[in-house]
Amino acid sequence: MLTGVGGGVAVQSASADTYTPISGSGSTWSQNALDQWRKNVASNYGMTVNYSGSGSSAGRADFIAGTVDFAVSEIPFQAKPEDGSAPEAPATPYAYMPIVAGGTSFMYNLKIGGKRVTNLRLSGDVITKIFTGVISKWNDPAIQTDNPGLAMPDKSITPVVRSDGSGSTAQFTLWMSKQHPDLWNAFCTSVKRSVPCGLTSQYPEFSGSKAQSGSLGVSGYVSQDYGEGAITYVEYSYALKSGFPVAKVLNSAGYYVEPTAPSVAVALLSAQINTTVGSPDYLTQILDGVYNSADARTYPLSSYSYMIVPTKVGGVFTAEKGKTLGVFTNYLLCEGQQQAAALGYSPLPLNLVQAASDQIKKIPGASTAGVNLATCNNPTFDGKNPASNKLADTAPQPQACDQRGPNQCVTGTGGATATTDVSGSGSGGAAAALTTTTDTAASAVAPAAATAADPAVAAASNTAVYDANGSVVSGATSGSAVAVSKPLALSDTGFGAQQIVMTVAGALLLIAIVLPPLLSRRLKRNSPR
Repeated sequence: MLTGVGGGVAVQSASADTYTPISGSGSTWSQNALDQWRKNVASNYGMTVNYSGSGSSAGRADFIAGTVDFAVSEIPFQAKPEDGSAPEAPATPYAYMPIVAGGTSFMYNLKIGGKRVTNLRLSGDVITKIFTGVISKWNDPAIQTDNPGLAMPDKSITPVVRSDGSGSTAQFTLWMSKQHPDLWNAFCTSVKRSVPCGLTSQYPEFSGSKAQSGSLGVSGYVSQDYGEGAITYVEYSYALKSGFPVAKVLNSAGYYVEPTAPSVAVALLSAQINTTVGSPDYLTQILDGVYNSADARTYPLSSYSYMIVPTKVGGVFTAEKGKTLGVFTNYLLCEGQQQAAALGYSPLPLNLVQAASDQIKKIPGASTAGVNLATCNNPTFDGKNPASNKLADTAPQPQACDQRGPNQCVTGTGGATATTDVSGSGSGGAAAALTTTTDTAASAVAPAAATAADPAVAAASNTAVYDANGSVVSGATSGSAVAVSKPLALSDTGFGAQQIVMTVAGALLLIAIVLPPLLSRRLKRNSPR
């Protein structure tokens, strides 16, 4: 029989197991998955798992203070925090345990001629320039080069960054520091950060940017009407929930790829995992290989999140809580991974589940048996070939229109799956005319499509840049046709015959309305009484 839950009181499941409530804090990157898993174990086991998505930095601080039973973070404890504070050194022994993989995405809110864009593409240097203030307009030639099928509008870009210490910021800035160090170091110098500038959990605000707290904060800003023109970095899951698109990001193989579950699974095949047992960094990730993977299916900003679990009783943590934590982590590594893709994440592969199983055994009070791999219902497992990752093995190749060049796919991304409505063709058959369902009419204009893969080459070739009304603001005016939506405008030819007829008709209508009442009153005054 089930008993009540909450208030730190142990609860009893239908199988007569009792579970003491546990609490954790940290990552908002992983929160959507954690919230779903918490609901599942509450329903299936009568288990209470409390979680506060306060940000990875806050979660690590709570664990150090001994006020939570576990923490979740995208990065490990920092020996040299970038703010110059004391090293993050928990007094309680701990272990890192991977819990879910995913892609750091770039959710945006952009319209052309009143029609939402859902097929934006961005290369790595363009992303870095946007989030360091180098590129501030959507019609910048470098963005136009990435998007030959769209006539980018003359609209300011609003980069939305995290105001709190976050693992999302850490993962994103680590990628920029590794892939575009010159741009990132120059930005750090401009905001008074020391260089060389690497990973940071605290994103520096800069002119034109907006800072919001948490993944819900940044995604919420972008999804509002006032967020038109904004772009943010956030876990793919939040774009799905918000119903907004994400940019396809250019990988090393020359394809623009969305952070779907399969593309993340493929990317993490190239991750290096610290497998030195006994090392304080055991199971932490090295992502250089992911950033530069030559597999065309790779999403380059893929990573996974850690749960930080205690390996000794201390603070608020007890062995009774360890029993609950052991069952909860066992559940999320197996059955819980079934929901990862639907939630916007990518399920963990066999090797990480095996390694995480060894970490569960270290938790005081947890079962020493770990995960039963024979019954673990994880979607990456292949019973015929245990060494393979079924999700990665079956991941589809990108479409030809996703390859860098003059063509651009029109299919939607993230939570905005509607096709960007285009017609016509650009150079080499590029998707071109963006139409609208609002009170505007598509009016073909002929800007030049991008002619070079490299932004510098495109700029040198004098690529045309257009504003939202289809007017050339810079560059050439000849080349392959790309159409844009323009407001419907009637031509003004002066006061002609049609206007005269309409004026006379209006006057007659006015007489017909006003004259009868006047005549009626006059007749009444003159009639005999």
